[in-house]
Amino acid sequence: MRQTLIIFLLTFAAGAAQAQVQCWTTKDGKRECGDVPPPGAKVREIRTPSAPAPTPAPAATDGASKDAKKGPPTIADKEQDFRKRQIEAEKAREKEDKERADAAAKRDNCARAQDSLRAMESGQRIARTNAQGERYFLDEAQVAAEAARARQQVQQLCN
Repeated sequence: MRQTLIIFLLTFAAGAAQAQVQCWTTKDGKRECGDVPPPGAKVREIRTPSAPAPTPAPAATDGASKDAKKGPPTIADKEQDFRKRQIEAEKAREKEDKERADAAAKRDNCARAQDSLRAMESGQRIARTNAQGERYFLDEAQVAAEAARARQQVQQLCN
């Protein structure tokens, strides 16, 4: 068990300690590669698969770098976007519910105004109750005035 662990650790330590390979051209025109080039040689670095690629320095531009994405979104960014979408969806549902309730109230008010108009135009006697609780009947002029009001309400509420 202990030997397996040591081998495992040494394998990873060897990968981390691997040096960069650099190539240069000699005076004879031959290409040579190694860890350390001779002084004054024009060097070209070869990246090995285990060595991470160096990150280039970001170019300083006025507005382009601010607008550019900084890479893939992090978990926190994804969570924030998700919560934002949830809030927007909840607001949309509340708006739809309110619109449905308003439409239902409008239909109900329209139906009541139409019922009132039908009652006024039916030709039957219309009775009301006064402040003292006594019942009285509307005369022809009062019925005509109530019918005109009912027509006006139907036009306003049913359009």
